[in-house]
Amino acid sequence: MARVAIVTGGTRGIGEAVSVALRDAGYKVAANYAGNEERAREFSQRTGIASYKWDVANYESCLKGVAQVVAELGPVDIVVNNAGITRDATMKRMTRAGWDEVVDVNLGGCFNMCKAVWDSMLERGFGRIVNIGSINGQAGQYGQVNYAAAKSGIHGFTKALAQEGASKGITVNAIAPGYIDTDMVAAVPPQVLEKIVAKIPVGRLGKAAEIARGVLFLSADEAGFVTGSTMSINGGQHMY
Repeated sequence: MARVAIVTGGTRGIGEAVSVALRDAGYKVAANYAGNEERAREFSQRTGIASYKWDVANYESCLKGVAQVVAELGPVDIVVNNAGITRDATMKRMTRAGWDEVVDVNLGGCFNMCKAVWDSMLERGFGRIVNIGSINGQAGQYGQVNYAAAKSGIHGFTKALAQEGASKGITVNAIAPGYIDTDMVAAVPPQVLEKIVAKIPVGRLGKAAEIARGVLFLSADEAGFVTGSTMSINGGQHMY
């Protein structure tokens, strides 16, 4: 029987590539989205992947959303915590709301989704959780103290939760993408983007499909000996 995967932020950008890659590999996929219903409808019609609307920053919404997926597709085996937002500003200009929004979605969403599936994974003795961090959570970035803090938190969250799941058949890993050719990066001013690409040793932006390849590896049944790890997919921009 096909395993069931939830991809948060799964109808656009990296999330869309992950959803499609998992579908193509034979998984039953539920693509979560937060607000853009027109885009989600187009995505589902084009891909045949069911889309589900809920806000990952809202704990109760995550519980209800996961329950709906379970009722329609079956118990959840894989969660890809990809949903993320930016509210960039320097500390001088950043508001408390701008801090809270980013931390609540990017980091709080990981907790909410993992909490919603954890007991079921423990009971069934299997689970794969893949958290999407960021190169900016590893190296920091000017004007992104909220985003960098949230993404850095994901890496710590991953290592801690991996220790809880390791003996129970549940792996928890992270992927830290570099600059990927998505709508989020496309919003960066051209002159800034040019400087970013100049710092990437492979000389280009990454592709969403390249992140999806990493997710496929970490989601596989055969990846049971990989846990608590962060896979950096950044074209060599940040090595440590």
